[in-house]
Amino acid sequence: MRRRLLTFLKCAGAGALVALSMPPWGWWPLAFVGIALLDRLVADRPRGARFRRGMAFGLGWLVPGMFWMVDLTLPGWIMAELLYSSYLGIALMLCPPGKGRRLAIPAALVLFEAFRWAWPFGGVPLATLPMSQAASPLLDTARVAGALGLVALVGAGGMLLSAAVDRQWKTTAIAAAVLAGALVLAGVAPTGAPAGELDVAIVQGGGPQSTRAADTDEREVFERHLEASEDVETPVDLVIWPENVVNVEGDVRDQQEGEELSALAQELDAPLIAGVVEGRGDAGFDNAAIVWNADGEVVDRYDKVRRVPFGEYVPLRGLIESVAPGAGFSNRDAIAGEGPAVVDTPVGPMAVAISWEVFFGGRAREGVEEGGEILLNPTNGSSYWLTILQTQQVASSRLRAVENGRWVLQAAPTGFSAIVDAEGDVLQRTSISEREVMHGTVERRTGLTWATALGDRPMIAAALWVLAIAWLLSRERPRDDARTTQVSSTVS
Repeated sequence: MRRRLLTFLKCAGAGALVALSMPPWGWWPLAFVGIALLDRLVADRPRGARFRRGMAFGLGWLVPGMFWMVDLTLPGWIMAELLYSSYLGIALMLCPPGKGRRLAIPAALVLFEAFRWAWPFGGVPLATLPMSQAASPLLDTARVAGALGLVALVGAGGMLLSAAVDRQWKTTAIAAAVLAGALVLAGVAPTGAPAGELDVAIVQGGGPQSTRAADTDEREVFERHLEASEDVETPVDLVIWPENVVNVEGDVRDQQEGEELSALAQELDAPLIAGVVEGRGDAGFDNAAIVWNADGEVVDRYDKVRRVPFGEYVPLRGLIESVAPGAGFSNRDAIAGEGPAVVDTPVGPMAVAISWEVFFGGRAREGVEEGGEILLNPTNGSSYWLTILQTQQVASSRLRAVENGRWVLQAAPTGFSAIVDAEGDVLQRTSISEREVMHGTVERRTGLTWATALGDRPMIAAALWVLAIAWLLSRERPRDDARTTQVSSTVS
């Protein structure tokens, strides 16, 4: 038992290094060290041991990295950590234990991340390997093969370190060549092209962090943003409010808040995009980004498609409420939108990823393919204790910016709001709970990167092929060893 406990602590400790490479800690080189240790922990181990050690590694990585989920549901957080960690254990079971292992592990990591980003309930793409590299030189490679390509490169970096420790210089050189080649490709890959500039203002109303909508005066939140908007310096081309700081029953145009937003757009003489929740009775509620033009008229809207499980809707609601009737979930679910992730504004088309959606590369990619020249991320992280989720969201905005060659404008009621350029650099960022209006001149951009044009499927297909090749390589060695043994016996 003592030996097993020590092994578990080693595996979980290696996983914790990966967690520390991510925001809010951000020590990105530790991701490579953690993956290198993972390689050594599963080397030459049987299938069951690889599963157990991979799962322990996953717990060390995801328990701290996804701790924000406690604010949604403590039981759900525990179940998610066990489930996603088991995914990693299964991924390592799919790798050969000996020769070919260092080829297989980066591919297995790609499949692990792709699967947990998608299932169950649409996936939870947080505390991801790509986020760990938001401040590293490898971020530029996201425009080549997207977030999953970055996963593979982190895996290759880990294999480089592990092989170097073993003085396996051929493997070390191959891994180094892969990393260098990716950086060269990133330097020549298309990044989109400038199509003009806009002067923008992002409004953050401020207020206390770690608050629930049920315990908050909705009108007070709205008025904070109205008051903050008095600091908008005109002339300005576009004003952006955060997600769901406007809460009404029915069509917002028929409510007092709609009239006030219309008057604000006219006063500022600029288009205004605001996050609005519209109640639809027992049917649920809409979560939308709505566009008012400078004349005060609503001209377009985007309704959020990807909803937060257990936050904006309750999967398997009937079953869960029958088992845990006092779980404290909202009695209404968000209604999923169906439109493309873009809004037409008087100053050009804008891709939109509302809050949770920015963690999913497909939402931003769709908006850019639909002509979005800037990516908007109206969000609301005010419910969450600490800043794990908020810092990871900024990292995700940086990733989306490079992937798609677009500036990203992130607007939050209590932080973090940010302006991120197409190279993934954070040019401005607010603090938590402060009232602030960020002004900036940003680029409208057109054209597609390779990552936008190709999506994730080529990387998933490549990972499957690499895994198969790794197993073929692992089966060659026993036959060679058998021939050598037979020849040696004959000579003797």
